[in-house]
Amino acid sequence: MSTSISGKRVAFLATDGVEEIEYTEPRKAVEAAGGVAELVSIKDGEIQALNHLDKAGTYKVERTVKNADAQQYDALVLPGGVANPDFLRTDQDAVRFVRDFFVAGKPVAAICHGPWTLIEAGVVDGRTLTSWPSLRTDLANAGATWVYEPVHVDNGLVTSRKPDDIPAFTEALVKEIAESKVNL
Repeated sequence: MSTSISGKRVAFLATDGVEEIEYTEPRKAVEAAGGVAELVSIKDGEIQALNHLDKAGTYKVERTVKNADAQQYDALVLPGGVANPDFLRTDQDAVRFVRDFFVAGKPVAAICHGPWTLIEAGVVDGRTLTSWPSLRTDLANAGATWVYEPVHVDNGLVTSRKPDDIPAFTEALVKEIAESKVNL
């Protein structure tokens, strides 16, 4: 990946149950492109990642969402896993944080089950996106058009279906951050 996002700050919003590879690989791509990644969570300490349903690594939380402000970041990434977005969408600070990125017109990327949090934030109506197939009805009920593609970009919103899509997802994510017209 040759696109540079040097100095751009990217929040990764995740908690326990995050699909490990959907957090670690996009973070590596952001950092490899010169971006500064920060793990934001609904709790302090560490979060427990999963590899499907099996425990994987733990990751240090760098900021709680209660103390985070979308204005401090250039973009947001919502990794998937089933439990992670389910926990996030029930946390009012997490939902506010996500909504604030859309209000500011900043790039947002979500993979797999990550769009559940987008639904709760009320930001998918009128948009086209992809996700893990089981979210299709949820997204349609929230006013979105669902497509089955490895990656879909809709006006700064980057979405993907699953871990196999990570190469396309990270390429589109870095490109959207690099091309973003929003200045902090």
